[in-house]
Amino acid sequence: MDPVLVILLLGLAIPLLLIIGMPAKPLKVVGQVMTRLIVAVILLFFVNLFGAQFGLHVPINGFTAVVSAVLGVPGVLSLTAIHFWVI
Repeated sequence: MDPVLVILLLGLAIPLLLIIGMPAKPLKVVGQVMTRLIVAVILLFFVNLFGAQFGLHVPINGFTAVVSAVLGVPGVLSLTAIHFWVI
């Protein structure tokens, strides 16, 4: 698709959605999920950054990001414990 056409469609769709009144609930849920995933990946990054001194490396992939996003800090701690237990 032509980039100009995509920008034109988005430029027309945004005011249309504002006029019609798109429900905010789904957008709020998607925003909260994305925020939790971003915080989880950042937390895993810092665990890898500071854990490198101790030989700790928890891979950052979809599974570990979802586990740490759903469970939070206990999820990250459980992933590090699993890393020490398995390896």
